[in-house]
Amino acid sequence: MEKQSVEIEGLSIGYQDKKRRHVVAEGISGRLCGGELTCLLGANGVGKSTLLRTLAAFQPRLSGSIYVNEENIDRYSDKQRARIISVVLTERAMPQNLTVFELVGLGRTPYTGFWGGLSAEDAAVVSQALDWVGIRLLEQKSVHNLSDGERQKVMIAKAIAQETPVIYLDEPTAFLDYPSKIETMRLLHRLSRETGKVIFLSTHDMDMALQLADKVWLMQQGGTLCIGTPEDLALQGVLSTFFPADDVVFDEATGLFRIANACHSHIQLAETEGVRASMLRKALARDGIQATQAEAAGRLSIAWGETSEYRLRCADGTVLTLPTIGALMEAIRQRL
Repeated sequence: MEKQSVEIEGLSIGYQDKKRRHVVAEGISGRLCGGELTCLLGANGVGKSTLLRTLAAFQPRLSGSIYVNEENIDRYSDKQRARIISVVLTERAMPQNLTVFELVGLGRTPYTGFWGGLSAEDAAVVSQALDWVGIRLLEQKSVHNLSDGERQKVMIAKAIAQETPVIYLDEPTAFLDYPSKIETMRLLHRLSRETGKVIFLSTHDMDMALQLADKVWLMQQGGTLCIGTPEDLALQGVLSTFFPADDVVFDEATGLFRIANACHSHIQLAETEGVRASMLRKALARDGIQATQAEAAGRLSIAWGETSEYRLRCADGTVLTLPTIGALMEAIRQRL
């Protein structure tokens, strides 16, 4: 399987009007490798969508170079670019009077021409793309009757049917529910692995990207770019500085971000290992309570009951037996 690649050298992106040049980000350099799912992360306004549009040649770059499979992108004609780069944008709008098969079939336009009909070979490619994303049973369904998740799968299938070595996606999970987000990201990961394509997408789903991406491009204001696996960026301390606010912190134990609630109280927890203890610490932290093994004189303490119950020892020596963490938290709030 031939590995594809995209090389970016000293790229400046933005807009040029009659009066002056508006630079969104500059000095961007990096390499996208086939067979890897690469996620572009960054705050709103840093230029993620502008970067994707520039890489796809939808808008001109201000300076720098872009190479696709070691060939300068300027040397490709529009028709040739349509055969090497496909793009899935965020916009939900799409033709409403087409079936799923017909819409995915538009991905064959670089090979048939806009008015060209699909040959038997083209139709086979479309069917294979539908199989890839698991929507073959929807091929005769009208596009306007699809759910958001199904529509996104259709647009990804259209990009696959275009048979390009490079696929760019701008916020492909933006309008999806959580299970559909996971399914879409797993699909893209599998697609990169099994086809060797370059799959590069922007996303605000930080935790999902950190779990499923092979590489992360972390883009900051001015075009500063940190590139690496999620694990390397975590070990380098890059992810811990991503959110400037004190109430969002990077948890090195899990490799994910979490909300940091200010601690205003402590409670003794008899057991600190296991799932129940982990869930209890999570519930306590949400209320600004830190669980500790050390005994806090005159304070509350929690122990496990004989079954799935919780025993709350109060400051006056009273012991309450509670059936759930929810009931336990209500009792704690009344006594703090």
